[in-house]
Amino acid sequence: MTVSIAARGDAARAIEQVVPRLVTDLVASGITAQDPDLWGPAAETEASSRLGWVEAVATSRPLVPQIVELREQLRAEGIDHVVLAGMGGSSLAPEVITRTAGVPLTVLDSTDPAQVTAALTDRLERTVLVVSSKSGSTLETDSQRRVYEQAFQDAGIDPTGRIVVVTDPGSPLEAAATDAGYRVFTADPTVGGRWSALTAFGLVPSGLAGADIEELLDEADAISALLAVDIDENPGLVLGAVLAGTDPLRDKIGIVADGTHIIGFADWAEQLIAESTGKSRRGLLPVVLDVDAPELTADLPDLQVIRLVGSANEERHVADHEVEITGTLGGQFLVWEYAVAVAGRLLGIDPFDQPDVEAAKVATRALLDGDGDQPASALAEPAFRDSGIGVSATGLETGGSIAQAVTSLLSAVGPDGYVAIQAYVDRGVNRELAVLRDIVAEHVGRPVTFGYGPRFLHSTGQYHKGGPATGVFLQILADDAGDLPIPGRPFTFGQLIRAQAAGDASVLAQHGRPVLTLSSGDLPALADVVTAAVQGPSPTS
Repeated sequence: MTVSIAARGDAARAIEQVVPRLVTDLVASGITAQDPDLWGPAAETEASSRLGWVEAVATSRPLVPQIVELREQLRAEGIDHVVLAGMGGSSLAPEVITRTAGVPLTVLDSTDPAQVTAALTDRLERTVLVVSSKSGSTLETDSQRRVYEQAFQDAGIDPTGRIVVVTDPGSPLEAAATDAGYRVFTADPTVGGRWSALTAFGLVPSGLAGADIEELLDEADAISALLAVDIDENPGLVLGAVLAGTDPLRDKIGIVADGTHIIGFADWAEQLIAESTGKSRRGLLPVVLDVDAPELTADLPDLQVIRLVGSANEERHVADHEVEITGTLGGQFLVWEYAVAVAGRLLGIDPFDQPDVEAAKVATRALLDGDGDQPASALAEPAFRDSGIGVSATGLETGGSIAQAVTSLLSAVGPDGYVAIQAYVDRGVNRELAVLRDIVAEHVGRPVTFGYGPRFLHSTGQYHKGGPATGVFLQILADDAGDLPIPGRPFTFGQLIRAQAAGDASVLAQHGRPVLTLSSGDLPALADVVTAAVQGPSPTS
């Protein structure tokens, strides 16, 4: 078996009680047969056109030689630096695949002007850009494509030999790319973005970067027959029961990489779980944790810990109420996809739609177009400044200082709540902000997520607005000294990322979620100020 699962406590009881019912209801074979009725009448329309991922291994096989041939052709021309412009599932799966394979891939899933500029100035003469978007209308990806086209032209490089497009057949992007003379790979349109790891969206950038994508498909193929069978040992049913079958429901899913050879898998699983289940005020909140995260020793009754471990033959002791899972990367992709589909059924929601993601996009465009409450030119104005840091808030009192604002935010965390830290910054050089996650978690004694904007908008952003109304939100923005124009657009990358933050904050506020926004040109200093504020008097004292 390519995937093995061991569980204790509530998770083990969920497996024992829920899996037999799933077997009796023929859920595994129903998913494999692409039966849209499994998630109820309300989900039938969406599910009927979103189950192609169960056949991804077979449908993707013909792509492998085409991708390998293109890779060799590019390398023969001295083009060996692969940049991926994509968001959500279009970028997270290739990032896991290439990091695990140990091959370089520059993932550009940001609109931060510093991060985009850093990518543009890195080996442009040896770069091929992979533009991945199902529709081609994704604002971030379109902006990245535009700026690379301009950069290639300015450098005297013909973009037609340097841009590869992955999209759905019949999309506007396919038509535009074909007209421009770009190489186009089309994916199965019946596969949603977050379920697309084993389709062209996962394989093209990974294969061009040098990953063994045929082996990846072999790994998934090795588990596919077992996943299709209605038996108690089916790992998709077992993991689905772990995710959504505990009683009472442990709806915070802590994912820990603990000895696994797979790098970055929790980030991919995070977007699959959050975007698939966070809706109708229900859902599962994935929390990416390090092995020494405060949550792991906090005895949280609503936290289900899943550890991604190494060989199943290792002598390990599974902790109470925890789960350990091991397996190949291809096998894990397919098992977790089945499991999240099962979890959707158990939760009584449609796992294939994302109704609240679009709201933030609409709010962003309204701000950029000047159709909202304030035009794009006013986005940079905070309510006040303290220690050189801009401060704005919705849904909470700030008291005129950062310390009081942070205290107010954290005081709003309820006994079943969580904190989401959202850093709209260059994630390549601002890693010091990530330490705030553990600092805040230690202080509040509740789960804390950390996401880089705008990439999290295409994953956990759905849960934040559509899931239970228990989150509080800390936005961190960079006051970049420089900016970068977007060719053919009336706004810059700097204006875009600020509009994305402001748009998301406005939608969160409409859903009754408190948001604190801090901005600074000195992010290490901001981290220090926030740390001091967090470690001050307890919000409950």
